[in-house]
Amino acid sequence: MHLDDGLRFVRAGGPPGMAVAAGEYAWSARDVRRLLGAVDIAQADATRCGGLTELIGIDALCRAHGTPLSLHCAPAISAPCACALGQLVHLEYFHDHVRLESMLFDGVVAPVGGIITPDRSVPGHGLTLRREEAERFRA
Repeated sequence: MHLDDGLRFVRAGGPPGMAVAAGEYAWSARDVRRLLGAVDIAQADATRCGGLTELIGIDALCRAHGTPLSLHCAPAISAPCACALGQLVHLEYFHDHVRLESMLFDGVVAPVGGIITPDRSVPGHGLTLRREEAERFRA
């Protein structure tokens, strides 16, 4: 049995209205492509899949297959990327990632009313590494 077969099994056997999502550990658009048709929502992680360029390719695949897209974790880096995606339905807001992002970067935007709005007045993702804070974690 392949991963997509297992996901199809879960999707077919799940309760009505439950969406099955997968892909948070995908490394490329090719990985996500194998999930399309087996999941209700594809997932991608900007920090794993190669950043914005690969996310745009994943978004295009999702659009071609009529599949919504969810971004996994790292909201400080994912939110600016989300602005370029047409299939996005939500961005996972994981407490540990948020805590670390705020500790290590300036420019982290907090959600307001459940919505993260990137600062479009700054270039790129708008984050600046707090070098002194990060230095203590260097291995």
